[in-house]
Amino acid sequence: MKIVSVVGARPEFIQAAPVSRALRERHREILVHTGQHYDYAMSQVFFDELGAPVPDYNLGTGSASHARQTAAVLVGMEEVLLSELPDLVIVRGDTNSTIAAALAASKLHIPIAHIEAGERSYNRTMPEEINRVVTDAVSTVHLCASRRALRNLAAEGICETATWVGDVMLDALVAFLPVARRRPSVLARLRIEPGCYALVTIHRPGTTDDEARLCQIVEALNHAEEVVVFPVHPRTRQALEQAGACLAPHVRLIEPVGYFDMLILEENARLIATDSGGVQREAYHLGVPCLTLREETEWVEITEVGWNRVVGTEAAQVIRAWRHFVPPTERPPLFGDGTAARRILQVVDGLEGRGDRAGMNR
Repeated sequence: MKIVSVVGARPEFIQAAPVSRALRERHREILVHTGQHYDYAMSQVFFDELGAPVPDYNLGTGSASHARQTAAVLVGMEEVLLSELPDLVIVRGDTNSTIAAALAASKLHIPIAHIEAGERSYNRTMPEEINRVVTDAVSTVHLCASRRALRNLAAEGICETATWVGDVMLDALVAFLPVARRRPSVLARLRIEPGCYALVTIHRPGTTDDEARLCQIVEALNHAEEVVVFPVHPRTRQALEQAGACLAPHVRLIEPVGYFDMLILEENARLIATDSGGVQREAYHLGVPCLTLREETEWVEITEVGWNRVVGTEAAQVIRAWRHFVPPTERPPLFGDGTAARRILQVVDGLEGRGDRAGMNR
């Protein structure tokens, strides 16, 4: 079967490695990089480190408003799909690349498999939530990282096409954490000790585009009583500069890091504070307490078992949780056992055998 797989942002690059490895055992995969994340630190470094296949297409979309970025990917994907005429398109997560590729495939009547289907924050002011809901509405197959996602989809009338497979990011972590540990340590390079710093990531438009929220987070970081390592997304750096934010000396802004360095920074942090869904899950997989700098999270299971606390962006509330949050000792396997890519392959194999019922014989 010919499959077009679409990636465009950091979590998608990470997922691509284990999924591509599994798919290519029995199928022909064509990898399309939309260019949503485009510079080396946010894109190519992940392909280099993870040994993911070189993309067959790079749409070169770049940074733009939601409308322009989505439109550019939609146009580019239509051209690719008309040229390749695949049997299936695989999209991931909740980015503009995800929704644009799904729309392009849907309008050309090409079946779509959505990895991380069914996750919901139930906040329609988030662009990512719109992307999730619309992508699930047009998808043919829904591949869920969590059991809750299955229930979310069932509540929306999507049952027969939904399958729990687990979290592909756990597959990547299990495979690559031992490799990351053998590399020269980012901790030594930054002169920090394990367990003696907090790690912060901020990148979502809901945070970076709201100056008041961003300044509240800066105030909270300035009151943290430990070293704060802050790999800065390009959009976040620009927003900080525009807001005239002044960070205290213990808040160490660094350039974005590759996947291996990020795993080591996450694994050895005392605490992680983030607005990233992917980092929330990586923190849980690694057993590191996590604060979510948003008003809600789509990864509710982690909050329910006590390993993640949603704290918003108000400085006093963030600092209170920063100082006092302690997770429980138990950490149940919410997202599988690191074999999600194998389960995805099994679902794809099943689609090939179902023929017309799955819309695969075109």
